[in-house]
Amino acid sequence: MIDDIYNKEVLYLAANISRTDPLDSPDAQVSLRSPLCGSTIDVGLRIESGKVSEFGQSIKACALGQASASVLAKNVIGKNNTDIQTVRDQLEAMLIKNGPPPLGVWEALSALNPAKDAKPRHGAILLPFDAVLKGLEDLK
Repeated sequence: MIDDIYNKEVLYLAANISRTDPLDSPDAQVSLRSPLCGSTIDVGLRIESGKVSEFGQSIKACALGQASASVLAKNVIGKNNTDIQTVRDQLEAMLIKNGPPPLGVWEALSALNPAKDAKPRHGAILLPFDAVLKGLEDLK
């Protein structure tokens, strides 16, 4: 089971996180911690016309949380609150309700599908999306 959860795709994504430099003077700065597993993330956002124009993050999490953060970092630019909320809801449904994985630019999140049975890790997987959503909400 561990080999299924921490599969090659997850490990590849976790090892290739981008946008890890902090932003100077971000429009929103968010620090979140997953209470169940202790994963933490710091996110900086710049927003133009309601969409993420720049993004920086620092994450301390298991490979699952890092993989999620990796996919987010590759796709967050140009996305708005609705875009991020939609993919976060799809990701949560995949983990909790055995729903289909997100599609399109987010399809790499399907590597996290085996983690649906690792309930204590769901918070780490959702944490990057929750941080961006909080930052976007804070700017309203």
